[in-house]
Amino acid sequence: QVHVVESGGGLVQAGGSLRLSCAASGSISGFIQMGWYRQAPGKQREKVATITGEGTANYADSLKDRFTISGDSAANTVYLQMIDLKPEDTAVYYCHAVLLFSNSGRSYWGQGTQVIVSS
Repeated sequence: QVHVVESGGGLVQAGGSLRLSCAASGSISGFIQMGWYRQAPGKQREKVATITGEGTANYADSLKDRFTISGDSAANTVYLQMIDLKPEDTAVYYCHAVLLFSNSGRSYWGQGTQVIVSS
């Protein structure tokens, strides 16, 4: 059985920082791509950042100056470092993983972690 589990969300004041973690576990060979998406109340889910198993990162243009994604392919874990947080960053942050099994990839979502930025 595969698990994709996020951690690190919480309440932070504007200007503060948070680091989110997402770990994939189970009978997997690795990950093809993992990343972070977020969904604010009343809004559609949007991409924050992704990273491939080889370490190639991709960001939403509006966030790349404040958010940094990194990965540990050996541990099937990715991190999202967020700095200078703003109230508009308040959202549920979801981890998405395309995991590698033998010779195929499958997509999984985590359960989400809440980030609240107070003004």
